[in-house]
Amino acid sequence: MKQFQKKSRIIMILVLIGIMAFSLSACGGGGGTDEDAGELNIYMWSEYMSDSFVDKFTEETGIKVNFSYMSTSEEAVAKLTSGAGSQYDLVMPCDADMTSLIEGGHLDKIDTANMPNFKNLGENYKNRSFDPDNEYAIPYFTNYVYPVYNKETCPVEITEYKDLLSPELKGQISSVTGVRNLFPIALASLGYDPNSENSDEIGEAYEWMKDYVPNVKAFDSDSAEVLLINGACSVGFFFDGQASRAYAEMGDNLEIPIIKDPIQLGVDEFVIPKDAANHENAEIFLNFMLDAENMAMNMQDGCWYSSPNDAAVALMPDEYKDDPTLNLPEEMKANHFLQLDVGDAIKVYDEYWTKLMADIE
Repeated sequence: MKQFQKKSRIIMILVLIGIMAFSLSACGGGGGTDEDAGELNIYMWSEYMSDSFVDKFTEETGIKVNFSYMSTSEEAVAKLTSGAGSQYDLVMPCDADMTSLIEGGHLDKIDTANMPNFKNLGENYKNRSFDPDNEYAIPYFTNYVYPVYNKETCPVEITEYKDLLSPELKGQISSVTGVRNLFPIALASLGYDPNSENSDEIGEAYEWMKDYVPNVKAFDSDSAEVLLINGACSVGFFFDGQASRAYAEMGDNLEIPIIKDPIQLGVDEFVIPKDAANHENAEIFLNFMLDAENMAMNMQDGCWYSSPNDAAVALMPDEYKDDPTLNLPEEMKANHFLQLDVGDAIKVYDEYWTKLMADIE
């Protein structure tokens, strides 16, 4: 009898241990949901995604997000084409780079079947010429690039790119950087295709840029608006989201001129590098990002940019919808150009860009 009771107690203890082990596993003990969910490594622009947005993603999924930041789109392309792309799960090149990245085999395919929120994108951002089956790129934000200026301190009226070369503006411009952001305005000012592949025309654009550089106080694609806001510069040439931040601080003192020349419209894309270690987590993040409420929260919490997510835009306040830096006159928006792949001519651009940057140093 005692032996039977002893065996019964042992059996009950083992059962209790099993129940406890199961409970710990179900509640995140012994390895935990957070640890099992893994991580996500993103390479993108800094100050371009809100902390609350990232925190919400981690809270909902348990996936830890690690960021590394770039200074130019060219750096993102270099990461992807040099084999370093496998260090990251999401990288942010611009639309101009997509054809060469896809044809070069540098990207993993994205399965939009895993992203029910893909439906929230505007139709203009689906089935695009470089990605007709939506397999390689998910647009994050769009941005027009154009000049603005302080009405009270700018010594010249700016109505075309040529005005940015005025000697009176020496050291007065806060400018974005990057060969494909700046050479197109020189080409457009000269009357050429902003995506020219003609080496002679690119050479003329270099000479134009040599006159632009002395007027630039700082090249900064991340926070160029700061120098305009604090009065260190009287002119800004940057992205519409940066113009919006300047407008929020400067109000009607900020002039948003109707530029005669075509303005650039760019799209920052999220892509998954070839051999990314956390492909599944990347797709989970992209679907989270495409959710209308999530993106609207991201935009309202510091990322006040033009968005391709129609459903998110519909949730934004009137302050956003009426912002003159984002809702440009139709004549300006209609007179825009996209960055296109320039093929082997990119080598010519890079050579001239290197010379230009060397002159600055």
